[in-house]
Order: sequence, then C-alpha cells, then structure tokens
Amino acid sequence: MRLVHQFLIVTFVSVWVIVTYIVFWRPETAPGYAHTREEDSQYSEFLEKIIFLEKEVERRNQEYQRLLVKLLVLLEQHSNQLQANQSPEAAGGGTSTTPTDGVREIPLVDDSPPFSGPVIPVIVFACNRISISNCLDNLIQYRPNKKQFPIIVSQDCDDEPTRNVIQSYKQQVSLISQPDQSDIVVPPKDKKFKGYYKIARHYGWALNTVFSRGYDYVIIVEDDLNVAPDFYEYFLATYPLLKNDSSLWCVSAWNDNGKVGLIDEAAASLLYRTDFFPGLGWMLTKELWGELSVKWPKAFWDDWIRHPEQRKERSCIRPEISRTRTFGKIGVSNGLFFEKHLKYIKLSEKFVPFTKMNMTYLLKTNYDATFLKHVYELPVVTYEELRRGMVSTKDPIRIQYNTKDQYKKTTKMLGLMDDFKSGVPRTGYHGIVSFFYNNQRVYLAPNRNWKGYDLSWS
Repeated sequence: MRLVHQFLIVTFVSVWVIVTYIVFWRPETAPGYAHTREEDSQYSEFLEKIIFLEKEVERRNQEYQRLLVKLLVLLEQHSNQLQANQSPEAAGGGTSTTPTDGVREIPLVDDSPPFSGPVIPVIVFACNRISISNCLDNLIQYRPNKKQFPIIVSQDCDDEPTRNVIQSYKQQVSLISQPDQSDIVVPPKDKKFKGYYKIARHYGWALNTVFSRGYDYVIIVEDDLNVAPDFYEYFLATYPLLKNDSSLWCVSAWNDNGKVGLIDEAAASLLYRTDFFPGLGWMLTKELWGELSVKWPKAFWDDWIRHPEQRKERSCIRPEISRTRTFGKIGVSNGLFFEKHLKYIKLSEKFVPFTKMNMTYLLKTNYDATFLKHVYELPVVTYEELRRGMVSTKDPIRIQYNTKDQYKKTTKMLGLMDDFKSGVPRTGYHGIVSFFYNNQRVYLAPNRNWKGYDLSWS
C-alpha cells in the first residue's frame, strides 16, 4: 500500500511540472519568431484548455486520496477479522451470529464433494431433550453429503443444556432458535395440552424460516428419532415422485404397523402409497407449505393435516420397513402408544440403493392399475381361518371388513393399530391395510364397492 501511495504522489508531481512548463512557456520567447493575432487567439484557447486540465488533474488526485483512505480502512477491518478468526473461541466454533430476524445460527463449513439433485435440508425439531445427540449422531453418521443435506436444528424452549449439546457439533449442524418464548393462552379445556400449542407455533416458525431460504424440499425429523442407513437414499430417490405426481403430498419414512412379525423383513425395498399421513420423518415441498402455512393451526397440527380439507385425497409414500424409529418415551404425549406399540417398530438395517431402482410403479396411474387389481383378485379368508392355520396357500390373501367394528376387532386380534384419523386407518390406501402374518402377506380390505372414507369412523 505504501508503494501505491508513493506512485500517486510521483505521478501528480510529474503532471504538475509538465503543466507548469506549458503554462509559462510562450512562443514569442523563441528567437526570430513572429506571430499573428489569429495565433494569439489560438494560444489563448490552448491555454484555457491547459488550465482546465490542471484543475481536472487536481480533482482526480483528491478522488484518489479519498479512495486510498477507504482502502486503508478496509485493509484494517480485514486484518482484524483474520485475527478474530484465529482466536481460540472462533477456532472452537463456539460463537454464533445473530441476524436481524432473531435467528441464531452456527455457520456450516462447505467441504463436501459435488453432488447431483436438489439440496434437501433436514430440520430437526428440538426442545429440551439432551438425548438429541442420539438423533444427530445417526443423521451425521449416514449423511452422504452435508452440502446436499444440511442439518438444521430448530430449538424451542430455550433450554441451555440442550443448546450446549447442539452447539457441540460445531460445523456439522446449524442451529436456529425459535425467538417467541412467550406464554400461550389456551382454552381452559386444553390447559393440559399447552405443549401441543407450542409445538404448532414452533413448526410454523421453523418451516417459514427454512423455506424462505429458497429450498424446494425439506425433511422433518423430531429430536427423538433414529434413522436407517439408507434414510437419505430413500428421500433422494422419492423426491422426483413428489415433484411430478400431484396426487402425492408427502414422503414418510415411517410404517405405523412396522412391528416385527407384521412386516416382511426380506422386502426392505418395498414401498407403498398410503392415504394416511404417517409423519415421523417426512418430506414436503415448498408448494405444499405455501398452501398450508396460510391456515396453519394453533395446535394439534398432525391431526389437522389429516383432515379432508388439507389432504384433498392426496397420498404419501411409506416403506414396508421403517427408516425411522422413536426412542422418545417421555414427551408432550406422555408416552402415548410407546410401551404398547412404538418401541416395537423395526428399524431397517439394510442399505437399499433406491436411486438405482425404477420408482415409477408408485405413480398413481401405475399403482392403482396394479395394486388394486392384485388385492381384489386374491382369495378371501377369515381371521379365524388364518389364526388356526386353515389357509391352504402361502401366497397373499385378503381379509374383508364391511363395518368399523369389524375392522377394529380384526386389527386388535392381529396386533395392528386400530384407530382412524379423519376416517382413514393407519397405513390404509383405498381402505386397504397391508401386513405380514406368520410369514404370509395379508391385505385387510373393504369390499370392492368401497365408496370412500367415512369420517364417523374416527
């Protein structure tokens, strides 16, 4: 910078000497020179131009001086920033930035290899579970590319021990914090459900925040979930279905009836369409969020999203063997279904190369033409015949139900979840529930003349 300064000074002095010489040199001083009035006029005009040039040089010099000062200031700021980055606190990754929107964030370091396909962030919803480390360890362990799958932990509750655990992962994850920690006024009848109101508020804020960054897809994970080795592969292979089939509105990693004994453990690559929204590790698009965000509920968002007004006869993709498994016995649901059901869900242990497989069989036109035809061509048996081993074939079979009571009685005896949400049974597609029983594929299905879901069954 000192050399630049010296160069500017030398240049200015040189120009000044030349201009001064021209100004004070008069042609009549040359020996034997005679000049006319016309030449005097031309000389005066020339002199005016020289004076103008002198002033212009002076103006430019002042501009260069101001520019030089600005450059020196920028260099000083850059030097200070380098020193700050080399400090022990910065080296440890313990600092975070606080943008004007109130989002505290730990920046990611981009050292991932190139990839194909979209960037799909994974939002991990957290509150006050320090056991979130189990979830994050899994997500980081199986993540193929941290640039393609940035992990964004969205924390509510402002719980410091949990925040410390999240920040200990440094550049492996980024942290955003829900800024509104005010109390929520709820109706007296919902006083014991205040936690569900806070969850809905948190989901709405976090999804707005992440989608506003320009992503087309987001995967949602709760802080009490473990994931399978092919978790990312599964979503990478199914996002084109979500993009191209308007009859789909989510891809879920969860099978509500995915307990050992009710699934075909040899069919890790088998996927289904389902009318039931499964949640528990699921992907949605920015278009769907744009549709839902304007009417997002104050509480119980997962039940609300299953209402016909939201579902609009759309379906989700779900696996035969779950790609997520919950370890969260304690939470706002007070362990609802956990001891009886959730802790027995089988987590897939095999890596299935879904992206190398043809997934078009899951498109509605293809799926309906094959799946429904297949189910209703199967022989019909009763539960008692199945239980007593009186079925003469090991090929797939069908058990028919016609009423809500028949369905609930049969599912309880089979060990399936027996509840309905907005008239839809868990894992059901056109009312059909697929499961395994004594190593045999069974479809619990309504009659052929099924007219749709009955809300009164919920």
